[in-house]
Amino acid sequence: MVHKLIPPNEWLAIILASGIAGTAVMTLFMYTLTFVTDRVMNVTRTLGTMITCQTSDDGKLSNSNLAIVIGVVAHYAIGILFAYGYHLLWTLKVGEPGFWNGLLLGLISGIFAVIFWFTFFAVYPFPPQIDLKKYLPTLFLAHFVFASVTVAAYIFFAAKI
Repeated sequence: MVHKLIPPNEWLAIILASGIAGTAVMTLFMYTLTFVTDRVMNVTRTLGTMITCQTSDDGKLSNSNLAIVIGVVAHYAIGILFAYGYHLLWTLKVGEPGFWNGLLLGLISGIFAVIFWFTFFAVYPFPPQIDLKKYLPTLFLAHFVFASVTVAAYIFFAAKI
């Protein structure tokens, strides 16, 4: 499937579209869990709050437009970088897009995300008050959603060319 010759500019479009699709569905998954469980699972606001150093005095996430925009842009940029990483692996003949590879990439991406967030919270001077014992396992599972959708979108868009 991925062995056909596709011009580099079209690969860029496939990577962007699949990274955005995976990030969008993962974000929706986390927002849904926030709504259903009443826990703070808002990845984009958490990321934006920490990047902009706008944790409120009482430990809550920032509601500022800057923090929200920065969080959304950063989250989608990271999703696109992960999609690019997947593409590089497949280009180097390390696996290929498919169901099992999506699960494996979800596992690897989830482990990477948990390590990143744990470290970010540990070194950040004023982290928001988020229960990491609930947040990190949920984030880990969300990366299976991300990787599965990213791989499916990659296959879908590559087949269209």
